[in-house]
Amino acid sequence: MTLNIFFCGYSYHTNRYHSQYKSGYPSYLFRLQTEGLCEVVVKGRKMELEKGDLLLIKPGDHYELLVNEGQNSGDYHLGCEGAWIDEWWSRSEKPPVSRIDLDEKLLSIWRHIMIEKRRPLHSQNEELAGYLLRALCLTLERAVNETVPSSLHPYTVTRMMRYIEEHATYPLKVGDVARHAGLSVSRSVHLFKSSIGKTIMEYVQEIRLSAAIERMKYTTMTLEQIAVDCGFGTYPYFHKVFKKKYGMAPGAYRRIE
Repeated sequence: MTLNIFFCGYSYHTNRYHSQYKSGYPSYLFRLQTEGLCEVVVKGRKMELEKGDLLLIKPGDHYELLVNEGQNSGDYHLGCEGAWIDEWWSRSEKPPVSRIDLDEKLLSIWRHIMIEKRRPLHSQNEELAGYLLRALCLTLERAVNETVPSSLHPYTVTRMMRYIEEHATYPLKVGDVARHAGLSVSRSVHLFKSSIGKTIMEYVQEIRLSAAIERMKYTTMTLEQIAVDCGFGTYPYFHKVFKKKYGMAPGAYRRIE
């Protein structure tokens, strides 16, 4: 499916700025507020955007952007169209404005598209840009779905889960997870257990075991290397945790896989 990226960039406004599309925006627009404040009007509704606010506009939507005098406003933005985007947009509700985490992985994808679009036309890789755009859309969709009230878990718990998934193979303490969520250790422990049905460290071990099994199946790394690489520290501890979970030693598991 053809995808067209018309522009992708970052803007920082320090002076008054105003743009409007009263007859309808000509493409899909993704705009993520990363710094400061601005005002937008979408389909007649006026809203103030703050850091972490994601704006999603579809073709034909009335759209205005205003940065007032004395305000600073920084944002990532992207305009695109294509059959894949049409299908992606229609398969779930896309709120005009959602508050999401400014996740570095998401911003990295956005910056990667920016760099690709800066290249001279003859050296741009449209296939790569298309896959990056798909990745950005799916990442934005996940971020939006995890913040809506109907999510499976409270947003704070989801934040803790994502932090654990990203950092489980490194030395990790419950206090690290609690700080990321902006909670006390006792509150984070209670909230996580009541929502997920397991402790924070049990979830950490689950992620570590999953990573270890992947390496046992698809690499020639030694079990000692895997123990260190997946956050267990030492092989004896890895052996103990693995055998308790699966009823056999890691070496025996590897031989039958």
